[in-house]
Amino acid sequence: MLAYTTYSEAGGVGKSTLAANLGVADARAGRDVLLIDLDPQEASVSHLLDVDDQRADTSADSLVRHMVERERGPFEDLIRRSESVDIVPAHNSLEQLDRHLSRREEEANDFGENWNRNVQLLRVLRENSIQEAYDTIVVDPPATADVKLYNAIHATRSLLVPFEPSGKGRKSVDGLEDLVPGLEENLNINVGVLAIVPNRFRGTNDQQDMLDEMRKREYDIPVVLRERGSLFEGCWRQQCSAFKYVEEHRTRTRDYETDT
Repeated sequence: MLAYTTYSEAGGVGKSTLAANLGVADARAGRDVLLIDLDPQEASVSHLLDVDDQRADTSADSLVRHMVERERGPFEDLIRRSESVDIVPAHNSLEQLDRHLSRREEEANDFGENWNRNVQLLRVLRENSIQEAYDTIVVDPPATADVKLYNAIHATRSLLVPFEPSGKGRKSVDGLEDLVPGLEENLNINVGVLAIVPNRFRGTNDQQDMLDEMRKREYDIPVVLRERGSLFEGCWRQQCSAFKYVEEHRTRTRDYETDT
């Protein structure tokens, strides 16, 4: 099984777009894929793949409820399906996940129970045999180092980092030098960087120098995504993957988009 968390300290680098499209790519390759959306922002994977209609429904069951052991139904009922990918959509209650988990942890401590708020996503996945049911699990948390990221890391142990070859992007990758050891120390687990995926690459000398520097640091860069603003903006507008957008919403074929 392949499991990873898409994460970047810099916002707006295509993290959720990458998560959704990698999930669809794996599904099209014949793999069973589960995508878990931990991002409370409305512009998240759930919106992109058009499964966020219950985000504001306070009566609906949610992953947050399962993580604090207050579920209203079986885990499988949370799962929606879009473009052959199974998705656990985000819910507005994720905004208060830290508070909910802290309160549940305090309650457990009062009764002398060992209850770690950072491993509750992993617990939910294990109790429902999710690792055995899927070939690929992708978790997409927000671009902040908080309890949502910590739960994602415990569940996957690997980071996949979108990287924009710019000053902001360089800063986010530089931050990995401190972030990964910090996560390992705080969570007491090993955390790997599965890959760095450059996005919005325009081929300038400065950008190429940045890629060369990343490779010298021995980060794996399996693919470089060039500037495809029209393609990815179209995906968000039509709420679909790049694959579906090119196949169903383009009136003419653009070879460079098909290659992407």
